[in-house]
Amino acid sequence: MQPSKLHQPALRRALGPWSTVAIIMGTVIGSGIFLVPADMVKAVGSPGTVFAVWVFGGVLSLFGALTYAELSAALPEAGGEYVYLTAAYGPFFGFLYAWTQTWVAKSASIAALATAFYYYLADFLPGLQAPLYVVPWPIGPGGGPLEIRYGQLLAICLILLLSAVNYRGVQVGGHVQVAVTALKVLLIGGVIAVGLFSRQAHVLNLSTSTTPIPGGPAGFFVALVAALWAYDGWNNAGMLGSEIENPQRTFPLALIGGVTAIIGVYLLTNLAYFSVLNAGEVAGSDRVAADMMRRVTGPTGSAVVSVAAMISIFAALNGSILSGSRVPYAMARDGYFFRHIGRVHPAFRTPSASILLLGVWSSLFVLSGHYSDLYNAVIFPSWILYGMTAAAVIVLRRKQPDLVRPYRTWGYPWVPLAFVGVTIMLLYQTLVSSPRAAAIGLVVIVLGVPGFFYWKGRRKDSAAS
Repeated sequence: MQPSKLHQPALRRALGPWSTVAIIMGTVIGSGIFLVPADMVKAVGSPGTVFAVWVFGGVLSLFGALTYAELSAALPEAGGEYVYLTAAYGPFFGFLYAWTQTWVAKSASIAALATAFYYYLADFLPGLQAPLYVVPWPIGPGGGPLEIRYGQLLAICLILLLSAVNYRGVQVGGHVQVAVTALKVLLIGGVIAVGLFSRQAHVLNLSTSTTPIPGGPAGFFVALVAALWAYDGWNNAGMLGSEIENPQRTFPLALIGGVTAIIGVYLLTNLAYFSVLNAGEVAGSDRVAADMMRRVTGPTGSAVVSVAAMISIFAALNGSILSGSRVPYAMARDGYFFRHIGRVHPAFRTPSASILLLGVWSSLFVLSGHYSDLYNAVIFPSWILYGMTAAAVIVLRRKQPDLVRPYRTWGYPWVPLAFVGVTIMLLYQTLVSSPRAAAIGLVVIVLGVPGFFYWKGRRKDSAAS
């Protein structure tokens, strides 16, 4: 134990089962379901194959949830995968996870959500899309100039606002998460009902409409990356392991139940989209939910779905900041990062400095690119570490056979092995189809290697003194 941990307040177990489910569902159901169907149908060509990708991605996420349920119930500490990887492989791999989450994966995810929020708000305030300043260097998306838009400044303000909310206490952030998640699920249910029961709904769209596709497994995996972005976040509750009440029971129920419910919501939402719009119309839509509602109810429906999307994204953004800030905190708590990042606020009992770090860095990420570039940068490094974490279940069964496991992974060892196998295929295809985004993730992971040895040396010096 580091000396700095002996004389500071601890995090408080203040999040109950409803808050945990809301963190999972609220974080996962964010911007993706409103934006990525267009990318998916352009990659695979037909609604039927889009549904196959959603099912495949959902089952893969469920396999991950089944695996993580064992780890989170057995090791309920702040940091999630940081804790699991450290226990299974040692502090080096735990550090690389926390390093990658802090500097790319979680920060880019938060930036992507905030960017999607302003995309939808631009339906009401088109001036948000106007460039404020153009950086004439080839550092923007696709190697072109970097455009700074007014909406990006609004996205930064939103990130900083929610960082301030979560700074004030985990219960405050948890209550916000429950309320906004309940509201957004009701609104999405309304969108589904309007689409499925409208006169414009045509079942034939599901089997007869197509669009040109790249073809082969490459298209399937391009669509799968988009789907997995929409499913991303089911693991976030584990990052709050030190703040969940009765974690041995709450984690397995919330993970498995939450991911199963999300799969159902996504399939019904896509069924509504493709019942009203054909494949070509979905492929040509930047805001498929809004275009579907406009077809059925006119401009009013489009405005309603834009509001629903913003509420959905708001909940996902809050959940991401709430959970993601615990990762740099856990790393610093163990002496592998700046000491003050591992401090707990004496009054609010939150990792206040870690929340501020994540909020500020994510705000800078907002300026780095467009929505699709951001989620591609997230998926590659995240899934390297997701695969290693799933394999950690097998490693820990052998390494720590006496570890108390309130829940054991259903289908062990085949479920975690299947998850790891598909992860390897996904990473290969992402490296081939999106080399720039994959390279960003790999560079950050590699930069973590000297970082680990630096902090390891600092840690030894601190212990010696």
